[in-house]
Amino acid sequence: MDRRISSKIQPPTYGNLITILSIDGGGIRGIIPGVILDYLESKLQELDGEDARLADYFDVIAGTSTGGLIATMLVAPNEEERPLYAANDIVPFYLENCPKIFPETKGIFACIIDLWKALTGPKYNGRYLHSLIRSILKDTKLHQTLTNLVIPAFDIKKMQPTLFSSYQVTARPVLDALLSDICIATSSAPTFLPAYSFKNEDPDGKVEEFHLIDGGLAASNPTLVAISEVTKQTMKKNPDFFPIKPTDYDRFLVISLGTGSKTDGGKFNAKMASKWGVISWLYYKGDTPIIDCYSKASTDMVDYHNSVVFQALHSENNYLRIDDDKLQGNLTSVDMSTKENMEDLVKVGKNLLKSPVSRVNLENGLYEPIENGGTYEEALQRFAKLLSEERIIRELRSPQSQSSK
Repeated sequence: MDRRISSKIQPPTYGNLITILSIDGGGIRGIIPGVILDYLESKLQELDGEDARLADYFDVIAGTSTGGLIATMLVAPNEEERPLYAANDIVPFYLENCPKIFPETKGIFACIIDLWKALTGPKYNGRYLHSLIRSILKDTKLHQTLTNLVIPAFDIKKMQPTLFSSYQVTARPVLDALLSDICIATSSAPTFLPAYSFKNEDPDGKVEEFHLIDGGLAASNPTLVAISEVTKQTMKKNPDFFPIKPTDYDRFLVISLGTGSKTDGGKFNAKMASKWGVISWLYYKGDTPIIDCYSKASTDMVDYHNSVVFQALHSENNYLRIDDDKLQGNLTSVDMSTKENMEDLVKVGKNLLKSPVSRVNLENGLYEPIENGGTYEEALQRFAKLLSEERIIRELRSPQSQSSK
């Protein structure tokens, strides 16, 4: 059935739900959520026509690092005020550009060179990535996105997180930065890419300087950040959310996408780690233990918190976390840009869609398949139907929609 898609989603005040999409960081492993997003958007197109885009259905799309780039690709406008990229453009974008963003070091001394770079500076200079992002996003600013965007970074000078949020640009206009600056900043992963600084000026002439590194240091899984941004709006009685209350978690519809994580059970132990110094914690036999531990803990704790809250409010069916925690070998890398590895990441995403829906067991912290939960494909079909129905409800209730017809 082909339904007309208007330019922007109507606010939650005219609907029953608040819809959130969140995408983790993970470098080249952004290919995995790219596959998932392609499938979700294709299901929405089956319901509402080929012009349907993810930005038409979500009140806020959040992303960290590579997830921030994907989120921005989905919500930045083109000349026709439609999303710059469709979801099925994401994986081809990665396949084409990642080998240039993360050029492979070849030869017998590759490992030594990589270690030397890790000790003396970032592994990659970032020039291609910066140029690519600027050429795509040009002069587009945060306030121009087609739906609300939330991207975290970390200010190393202030030693505190910086949150670039569509919801905050009115109160803090200095945050209304170029999307290119925001994407470069949230992607500046320590040891891989250089830190990034820029200045931004608000309409009153106030200038603020940002000294930013990877958003994963603030929130590798930005789902909770996105939920908090929405909750703040309900606390401030934003009319777009009336009469929704801050405690109305049962009104949230959340899809949270991971980029996969390692299966390293038993690889490290306390006896081994007790002998490590700074270098070993940063780089040990091809691994980066301190970064891996921090990222995994940060990501999982957000999912654990959300699972507790949604289950406590009997709304667990409104929260869908999709991730693969069984990656091995080169698939765990954030920068292995060989054709073979990237194609294998595509396969991971496709296999994940066929996998049974799993949820964290609140007793032991392990992910376990849900009884009669079906596959992630089936779950996304259900969510697509809910998103389509929610959009229709808002269009019917909104006076803006009616007046535009």
